[in-house]
Amino acid sequence: METVGAAAHEAATRALLASYAAIPSGEPVRLAKRTSNLFRPRTATTTPGLDVSGLGGVISIDPEARTADVQGMCTYEDLVTVTLRHGLIPFVVPQLRTITLGGAVTGLGIESTSFRNGLPHESVLEMDVLTGAGEIVTATATNEHRDLFDAFPNSYGSLGYATRLRIELEPVPAYAALRHVRFSDAAALTEAAAAISVSGEWDGERVDGLDGTAFSPDELYLTLARWTDAPETAHAGDRPSTYVDEIYYRSIQQRATDLLTVEDYLWRWDTDWFWCSGAFGLQNPRIRRLWPRSKRRSDVYHRLVGLDTRFGIIARLDRLKKLPERERVVQDIEVPVERLPAFLEWFDREVGMRPVWLCPLRLREPDGPGSARTWGTYPLEPGRTYVNVGFWGTVALGPEAPDAPVNRAIEQRVHELEGHKSLYSEAFYDEATFDALYEGANLARVKKTYDPDDRLSTLYEKAVRRK
Repeated sequence: METVGAAAHEAATRALLASYAAIPSGEPVRLAKRTSNLFRPRTATTTPGLDVSGLGGVISIDPEARTADVQGMCTYEDLVTVTLRHGLIPFVVPQLRTITLGGAVTGLGIESTSFRNGLPHESVLEMDVLTGAGEIVTATATNEHRDLFDAFPNSYGSLGYATRLRIELEPVPAYAALRHVRFSDAAALTEAAAAISVSGEWDGERVDGLDGTAFSPDELYLTLARWTDAPETAHAGDRPSTYVDEIYYRSIQQRATDLLTVEDYLWRWDTDWFWCSGAFGLQNPRIRRLWPRSKRRSDVYHRLVGLDTRFGIIARLDRLKKLPERERVVQDIEVPVERLPAFLEWFDREVGMRPVWLCPLRLREPDGPGSARTWGTYPLEPGRTYVNVGFWGTVALGPEAPDAPVNRAIEQRVHELEGHKSLYSEAFYDEATFDALYEGANLARVKKTYDPDDRLSTLYEKAVRRK
């Protein structure tokens, strides 16, 4: 993967604008995009989409300034391939390879550096956005388009699509040394996560990456990553671990320390889509040996899920077996760190899905305490630690499954605990509640400015009405 350069980017932008012009007036504007990491169905349409085929690369890297100009549809896999040649990575690298930079900014990516670097949009310096009006504007935190810049995170394309983003990068060495620290209850893990998120260390050792895995109410782990150039001091084995043939999440329970290259650390969850590859039998050693290594990837599994959603294969098999109908529960939520034990206790009682992923985060403070920016479309309090809880699977319910009672109950409980949930998956809020949670009035105002003819679906239409 090489940088594409400014000329190629300009040509891709012209093709994008031409595809916009080809969409009949009054018809909705959407991306013509082959891949997606969304987990909510959309209404089918025959309208031609925006041509983003030339917007999937890195335009340029400035190693001195530690910045990159990146096209909006560039995957993090391709972005990291380029930045690592300079010993740099984005401030936050979401854990799945084919998440795009534009998607992570407009849809809120997260990962283990989020406890110190916030969310991906917080390291964006400027971005070019194709608006619903068919214009490309450059938005920054201080220019005449700052209202678009501020509202863009968590807007999911309802305000336009990023064609170019200039982002900050941070230096990394070659390796990530890991410690898997076990806790016997959620309260103890919560206390540790809160302390590390503020101090940036544990037992006197620096922590560069922090996430957790809860296997059961009395078996929970925080995984502490430390960047290092000295593998011999961080690992007892002969070489760094890789998790293509082996399964990463199982290693958390099996070893107290580990060592990976930084690149392998970034994609440690992708090979098995956290633990969800088990649904395809891929955690059976015999099947795993037959499954091509190059196809052990989250995007492959996502396509398989898409086929099942389209044709209802598993549901048909369940009916033949006379098994109860299942509700899909695929969600990431955030609650204040002190509310995590209450949420997990409720979740174990009412949902019962394990393991779950835990990822602490705080708004980034680039210039020290008190310097965090707030973002109305996903309101988090400066100086407060939150924990993302990710859980992905199905729950056997029976005839009531289509009404999504479990998902609705999760939304209610998260709201009671002062939390929020990501909108990449299905949502069931009524419009008034949704607008209160995600600053609907300001979104409508900004949308009116940049999409006066309503060519783009609103955020509520996208997230809840599935348009």
